[in-house]
Amino acid sequence: MTEEISLKVKIIYTALAALLIALVWAGDEGKQPIVYNGIDLQHSVGLIDVDNALVFQESVTKSSAVANTPAYVMNKGSYRVTLHYSTNKNGNVLELWEQGDKIAAWQINSWENEITADFTLSKDAKALEIRINYGGEGSLRLRELSIAPYTLFYTDTYFLIAVFLLLHLAAWLYVRSGRRLPQEKLVDYAVILGVTLLATTPMMQTYLYNADDLCYHLARLEGLKDGILDGQVIPVNILPEGLQNNGYMNAMYPYLFLYIGAILRICRVSLAFSYKTLIFLSNLGTAVCAYVAVKSMVKSRRSVILSVVLYTLMPYRFTNILSRGDLGETIALVFWPLVIAGLYHIVMGDRKKWYYLVIGFTGALQSHILSVVYVAAVCVITVLLYCVRIARERRYVELLKAAGLTVLLNAWYVVPFLYYYFNEELNKEVLRWSGYFEQSINLSNMTQTLSLYNKQYFSLGLALLGCLGIGIVYLFCEKRGRVGGADGFTLYMLTLGGMFVFLSTGYFPSRALMANDFFENIATMLQFPWRFLGPASACFLFAGAAGLARSEILKPYRNLIFAMLVSLNLLVIVSVPADNNHVPYKNAESVASKGHETKLGSSVGLFYPHEWRLVEATDDRLSRSVVISDMTSVSVLDFKKKGTKAAVSYTARTDNAFIELPLQNYLGYRAVDESGQPVKIERGEGGRMRFLVNGDGAEHRIYVRYGPVPGFIIADAVSALTILYCLYRGWLYKRFPIRRGEEMTETDAA
Repeated sequence: MTEEISLKVKIIYTALAALLIALVWAGDEGKQPIVYNGIDLQHSVGLIDVDNALVFQESVTKSSAVANTPAYVMNKGSYRVTLHYSTNKNGNVLELWEQGDKIAAWQINSWENEITADFTLSKDAKALEIRINYGGEGSLRLRELSIAPYTLFYTDTYFLIAVFLLLHLAAWLYVRSGRRLPQEKLVDYAVILGVTLLATTPMMQTYLYNADDLCYHLARLEGLKDGILDGQVIPVNILPEGLQNNGYMNAMYPYLFLYIGAILRICRVSLAFSYKTLIFLSNLGTAVCAYVAVKSMVKSRRSVILSVVLYTLMPYRFTNILSRGDLGETIALVFWPLVIAGLYHIVMGDRKKWYYLVIGFTGALQSHILSVVYVAAVCVITVLLYCVRIARERRYVELLKAAGLTVLLNAWYVVPFLYYYFNEELNKEVLRWSGYFEQSINLSNMTQTLSLYNKQYFSLGLALLGCLGIGIVYLFCEKRGRVGGADGFTLYMLTLGGMFVFLSTGYFPSRALMANDFFENIATMLQFPWRFLGPASACFLFAGAAGLARSEILKPYRNLIFAMLVSLNLLVIVSVPADNNHVPYKNAESVASKGHETKLGSSVGLFYPHEWRLVEATDDRLSRSVVISDMTSVSVLDFKKKGTKAAVSYTARTDNAFIELPLQNYLGYRAVDESGQPVKIERGEGGRMRFLVNGDGAEHRIYVRYGPVPGFIIADAVSALTILYCLYRGWLYKRFPIRRGEEMTETDAA
């Protein structure tokens, strides 16, 4: 019997929880202004005086924008900017810029020493920047600039409080239900949560590590939010505000799990904290998937817990998160254990667990396209290797079920992806910039722990190499290579992992093979050989877990091996450095005013790479306004754009002219005139939409919108119906346990 919690303990706990909430709320930075001293403003000219003010003189400075803030990703709403200054001449201007366009300006008067200006953002800003434009005469001394919200910059604190309360509500409802977790499961779940928190500690900073691809994934996260608000919901194929408001293709990079961060952004959670939440959830998902997958294959609880720790804290994951900033591959790594477990159960294990492969393959596909290429290759190799067994035991039924269900579940994403990949004029060749061999790994680095100071640092780590050693001892020293059944699959994992490591090193003759067109095509598509470390780590993990559970030689030393491998893997966390160059707190005075700056993305920014642009859409050819071929005969009366919808009014006195809208002409857009008749869209300069004008001299109006594309709608319906069917089957499975037991008995008997 569980002892009832006393009223006194309940009161004390409630009081402590309320105190914690109050302290978190009191420390909310979302309502605090951003404050810059003159020395903190970005500037290339000017002098700093003894009071840390920024001073400009006409003798050394020409008329230009001389100081500015970083570019902020800022929520829509009302704000106030205040500048403390002194000047003896007029002509200086305080300006507000968004994505290269000046949206507001205020004169800085010489007879005052402070200017306060209010502004309102009707939509979220992607690169909001405040500039001080020096007029070129007299002196200008900038003492302090501040930006303050009328409500909040972001709602991070309230999100944390809401999560805290929801977790307590869930715990209370669980206790009220009368159900109790077995002590063994309670410990397992505590380990999973503890490892997840430990893996997230490097992100528990006031800043974001400025990793290689971080700015792109922040742009995807912000763009997905814009696409949802635009009404695309599922799928969001166009990021409407990307590429200077021209729109950017989103269908080519999986984004299902980014919906979590996008919804947080809709709730006005900061961009940085939304990203960190995704990292936390990927850490949690990694631990859970490793636990579920290994537990389904190995009976030893010790091996299961070891797998959770080693896989969640493996060096390659942290390299992806903190150095490469590859969110897609980080999430894809979550599902590798389920892929391997699914293949195991289909070829020789519990065939009823074929759905593991569906979940694993779907998760990889919805995370990272190149990762799913690796997954598909492993699936093909496994099926070919075990084809006789699959045919003899008629396991091809489960294999076909897994393949069919995977296709149906992912049709909503795969159909648009294939449509644009093969039909759109996308700049795909820039993906093949890597020479592959130059990115190979030195084998001696495989034993090292993590270092963020070397961007090309990749390793398996000592713990996973320990798993390799366990597998070798078990299979070759104890079994002496005479293996079959489950041990044969362990040998397969060990061999496959070794092949992946070999392919990632300079010992693999990739440079010589680049002369072969077929190999070069594959290698340049994969880009980096270090991508093999992810599946190699998963393979070694399973080999080590299985070997430790089954080995009689290692049985007396299991506890020691467990402790040693876990301790070695903890070195990954303790070796992650805190890079002081990223810390926003430069001095004690700025702690309260600038601590939240990086939550607005100002230290990272947003970036839209070239690979999924239209071939002509280079940065220098993008436009933010309507382009007219003949300004003497064509006049644009009005142009409005909201999301993927736009409208333009014009008059023209000749038919031999055209207008181009600042919208990327991706397939799926359609246009009609004022009478509802279709208007042909042509490809203009820089990938813009071009329309031939009607030269009758009357006012005409063209309406443009994206979609709906019939094929995409059908794919959405197929996936939606498949999900509903799976939910229905799951409900039946839980609703009729007796029938389920009968089915299991009949199957086992068969």
